[in-house]
Amino acid sequence: MGVSMALRIPRRLFHACTPETSKGRETVLKRVFVAPDPGRLRLRSAARAVLGISVAVAVCGLAGLSLAAAITGGLAALLALFTVTDATVRKQAVTTALLPAVGFPVLALAAVLHDHPVARDVAFLAVMGAGVYVRRWGPRGHSLGVFAFMTFFVTQFLHTLPGQLPELYAAVALSLLSSSAVRFGLWCYERRLTPPAVQAPDEGRGLARTTTRQAVQAVVGGAVALVIGQMLSGERWYWAVGATWWIFVNTASRGETLVRGFRRVLGTLIGIAVGLVVVVPLDGAAVPTAVLVGACVFGIFYTAAVSYTWMMLSVTLMAGALYGLLGVLDPALLALRALETGAGALGAVLAVLFVLPITTHATTDAWIQRALRCVHVCTAEAAARLSGTPGADPSPHVAELEALLGRVRLSLAPLVHPLSPLRARKARARQVLELLDACAREVRGLASIAADPEASHDARLAAACWRVEAAAEALTTPEKAREARTAPADAALPASAILTEPALAHLHSLERALTALATPLRTSPREPLIGA
Repeated sequence: MGVSMALRIPRRLFHACTPETSKGRETVLKRVFVAPDPGRLRLRSAARAVLGISVAVAVCGLAGLSLAAAITGGLAALLALFTVTDATVRKQAVTTALLPAVGFPVLALAAVLHDHPVARDVAFLAVMGAGVYVRRWGPRGHSLGVFAFMTFFVTQFLHTLPGQLPELYAAVALSLLSSSAVRFGLWCYERRLTPPAVQAPDEGRGLARTTTRQAVQAVVGGAVALVIGQMLSGERWYWAVGATWWIFVNTASRGETLVRGFRRVLGTLIGIAVGLVVVVPLDGAAVPTAVLVGACVFGIFYTAAVSYTWMMLSVTLMAGALYGLLGVLDPALLALRALETGAGALGAVLAVLFVLPITTHATTDAWIQRALRCVHVCTAEAAARLSGTPGADPSPHVAELEALLGRVRLSLAPLVHPLSPLRARKARARQVLELLDACAREVRGLASIAADPEASHDARLAAACWRVEAAAEALTTPEKAREARTAPADAALPASAILTEPALAHLHSLERALTALATPLRTSPREPLIGA
């Protein structure tokens, strides 16, 4: 029986999609602050973002641009650093250079339609749908789609008029140049370690394609959010549309979208509560507000990969700080933001439940299979490096594995919630996550040993790696399972070797974890787990 059958999530999952609460709160805190960060990628990304955005805003200020233009430029720099995730530095630079090509026309369109509400709303929804549709072209399409949508969004945030366009164009151009100078010149750590880019597989044509279905869902959800948002406020309605948009970003199924919607509302509510204590008393004071915005930027980049709730807390605080700089922040505005966010989440939920729903089980299966194949590649690269093969390096694959496990956790989140009534499937989902985390832990340990030039080049590594690869293939390719069970006798690891050779110990533990994964992935979800 395949992974998708064993972990299938039924239609009744909305009430079970609450994440990161009660028993899971301590785990979430631990995951955010002590989560594995191979190569310090999250830390370096967050620190570089603060530097790049600070430089961009400073350049806008030195150029004599207005506060509104500086905010626009800062947002452009943030989006360029956050959403451009192409696999190579060259491709990242090309995508960054293309951002104005989509941003400037959208900026002009939004400004021209500012005083024509009906046409403005239709255009906003069209940009929203197109922004989701272009994800089919991979990381570059995703980045350009997000930039186009957020460019339209910021014009609503700042009430941009056509006469402001030259200044805003200058701010965006200067900010992208400044942040690019930091990213591709001053601090280009990707030249040594390519960041992982994990895109969901998207097959089929027409409405069979995930991005097409999600584009339709986004437009419908955005329309619902827009109507409710305008009923709540004629000035801040765009918050609801923005909430719907960001709930759809980086999701690939109904379950993922529902979980992300809840986390967005939860993070926003926590952020508003903190904002009442931290942001409102600042009363727009320039220096402390700038420091707070910098801390929020760091929080956005550092927590994005491990907790969407914490990321939204940072986003909410940053938005409040910017409203403070503009002189319009008060508790009533924060309360309105909570209501608009709820409206956006409602629009997204209705769309994914009733408009071309995308089931979760196939998506979950695909992410687990990709994670297992990545474990296979990591092991092979580490073993090759230990055996002295020139150019072998498991580090990029270890970082990719961490990103893939993040997608597996997101896909399985509805099942592992404490309130989920599906006890057998919950137990299997938790066991899968625990064993995959164990695999990642052993792979990280193996990679760290391989990075040591003094590490042992024990000839038994080849046999140990063969067994690990066979165990991984047995899970990803069913016909290989019999081969894994008939491994040659000389491939077994002596107990003395496991105790004395760290690399062999990691390989042995990795083999055991992969072998144990066969139980939750291959058995019926209705059969009880032994020891569960």
